[in-house]
Amino acid sequence: MSALLDADRLDRTAVPLPVPVPVLREQGQRAVFCGLTGIVWLHRRIQDAFFLVVGSRTCAHLLQSAAGVMIFAEPRFATAIIEERDLAGRADPNDELDGVVDRLLARRPDIRLLFLVGSCPSEVIKLDLSRAAARLSRRFAPDVRVLNYSGSGIETTFTDGEDRCLEALVPELPAEAGESPALLVVGVLADIVEGQFRRLFESMGIGAVRFLPPTRAADLPPVGPGTAFLLAQPFLHATARALEERGCTRITAPFPLGAEGTTLWLEAAARHFRVAPARFRAATEAGEERARATLARSRAMLAGRRIFFFPDSQLELPLARFLHRELGMELVEVGTPFLHRASMQPELALLPQGVLLSEGQDVDRQLDRCRAAAPDLAVCGLGLANPLEAEGITTKWSIELLFTPIQGYEQAADLAALFVRPLDRRTRLAV
Repeated sequence: MSALLDADRLDRTAVPLPVPVPVLREQGQRAVFCGLTGIVWLHRRIQDAFFLVVGSRTCAHLLQSAAGVMIFAEPRFATAIIEERDLAGRADPNDELDGVVDRLLARRPDIRLLFLVGSCPSEVIKLDLSRAAARLSRRFAPDVRVLNYSGSGIETTFTDGEDRCLEALVPELPAEAGESPALLVVGVLADIVEGQFRRLFESMGIGAVRFLPPTRAADLPPVGPGTAFLLAQPFLHATARALEERGCTRITAPFPLGAEGTTLWLEAAARHFRVAPARFRAATEAGEERARATLARSRAMLAGRRIFFFPDSQLELPLARFLHRELGMELVEVGTPFLHRASMQPELALLPQGVLLSEGQDVDRQLDRCRAAAPDLAVCGLGLANPLEAEGITTKWSIELLFTPIQGYEQAADLAALFVRPLDRRTRLAV
């Protein structure tokens, strides 16, 4: 094993859809990235953590291609490559892994949290990374904490990597002393977005606000029966269950995409913490109005355009709600890899009646439906984008929505612009 260290104001009253919501469920060939891709944004967030993938050269090439190896700064991820002798049983993978970790920590003494990230190859050879993490954590304690999670693409999509990572952190969170009410915002957010949300919560009078993950491993937020958590990303289902098992209370809300979504998200927290309606409006009204004003130009370009979502990031339902309700786009099909009703019910209630929802994927059948519908824009993964573009269908890469700050009032115009640009590009090329 070797180491590679390289609009108009909207009515916010939701009209519930019939239960159960009709969903087309498909099981077939899928076209998605694996959970290893989540490292690209996770390693930027937890600044003293390192992500060591235990996998093949293909895993290493994927990370290098997806993230790009920075020239002037070492990235905080690498791949411990499983060699042929590991597969042939000529070497003990655990001894080899220990050697890689020794060299890594000697080279990078700034590491305080090390994630051993499982992959398809490590799972196929039954390498028990949970035991390896426990062994190494005892060895390097208290200076370095070693955890593990799976980024394997066998049964996951690429955003599940963040979910598995945060789920691994939950048992490490310290216990809340007492039961004083506190709010935990869960999900990777850009620093600028975190700062904006923190100021909004403070202006509402919700002072004890923490974020998971933190920027430093030593700042893991305490949790307990007094903690209520609000998901900032729609794909953190395992993390939410783990927090509930720690006694935390889930606040269910639409996700903070666009002016309406951000207001509903903040409003759910305000209701839980019994913020007076007047104080809530005083804290949020200016931001909401500013966001709506900045969306007007994009609405003029997107209203009436037809959009098709391939299942990829699990952001599809909140994005569809935002694009339809705030920008006037017509939803042809909204596909998502997994439809978790516990967290998605508020989003489902805001979608138009009769919209085609699909869960899972049979990529050939879905491609046929997309071609037949001939939408103005298709949101899909990189693997489908080029073939669709060659057929004359304008596409938007779904992975870009994870690399770009899109949550909150101040980012609403940037989110809308991500969908305007490919259509604008197509128009310019046709001239």
